[in-house]
Amino acid sequence: MFIRNERSVKEFMQFYPIVSAFVIINLILWFIRNFLGLQIGWDIYHWGIGSNLLIEMGEYWRLVTPIFLHADLMHVLFNSFSLVLFGPALEQMLGKYKFILAYLGAGIIANIATYFLGPISYLHLGASGAVFGLFGIYAFMVSFRKNLIDQGSSQIIMIILAVSLAMTFLRSGINIYAHIFGFIGGFVIAPLILFNVRAYSPWRMRRSYQDDDSIQFDPNRWNRKRRIPYALRKNIFWIILGILVVFGLLSRF
Repeated sequence: MFIRNERSVKEFMQFYPIVSAFVIINLILWFIRNFLGLQIGWDIYHWGIGSNLLIEMGEYWRLVTPIFLHADLMHVLFNSFSLVLFGPALEQMLGKYKFILAYLGAGIIANIATYFLGPISYLHLGASGAVFGLFGIYAFMVSFRKNLIDQGSSQIIMIILAVSLAMTFLRSGINIYAHIFGFIGGFVIAPLILFNVRAYSPWRMRRSYQDDDSIQFDPNRWNRKRRIPYALRKNIFWIILGILVVFGLLSRF
């Protein structure tokens, strides 16, 4: 489910336009903030950062804008990497609009929880609440919609979730409220959006974008495609876990 088989960035963007758009927004805002002058960078940061005090004063857009702002390079890369890894299957399963609702909805729930539970002076930014919302949706699948997720993917997502939650409490500078309530938000949203959906297949996505005349009916074609994912599945857990742990140790949410 989390195996990427796109042949280029262009193909990935064609298959998953919403995930691509969110990642591009993350990177553009980070680049503007850090490289286009101190004043414009400060203006973006000051206008969009999550601030419980300013939300209390009526600046409610700050329940949304922190989802797209990040502190440093490792912060934006890790959250964007997580979205690229865990977002495509959900975008394909849910469709564009329900995926936007799920991602932003979980992020907003995380920021609302931060507002009500955090101190009035608390400042925060980052997409981690929304990313944990994706984990919540997958956890709901594992618990109640097993037909939508294979056993290998279930094991991967639950172990990564356990590691991520553990890191939430072990590392300093983490918005614990966003992680916990982003996950809860995704779990609560899941039954509202997981109706009339079918399981994700990267091969179906590729076929749906191919012209009929371009398909070559090699009798060994599908056997080869089955063997490749099987080989990857044997090692995918360690690959994903290793990358996530390394990035997690070096970055902040």
